[in-house]
Amino acid sequence: MSGLIYGINNIFNLYFFLIILRIFLSWIPSLRWENQPWRTLREITDIYLNLFRRWIPPFGGLDFSPIVALIVLQLLQNLIIYILLKL
Repeated sequence: MSGLIYGINNIFNLYFFLIILRIFLSWIPSLRWENQPWRTLREITDIYLNLFRRWIPPFGGLDFSPIVALIVLQLLQNLIIYILLKL
């Protein structure tokens, strides 16, 4: 069971890191998102981020949806790990 928990925890941590990387790269105006590997990064992270962008509009030109998305991701990670530890 500990191997499963370890693996799930690593997947969540990797996805968290990819979202953080996506946020930082979005600050580079000259970055060409249609080139690899940036296109793949955008496609992987936007699947999740777009869920929050639908409900949280930009405020003053700033997109706060990734912050909410990261908080929800952390809550999901903690909930799933807690449930698995109780089994």
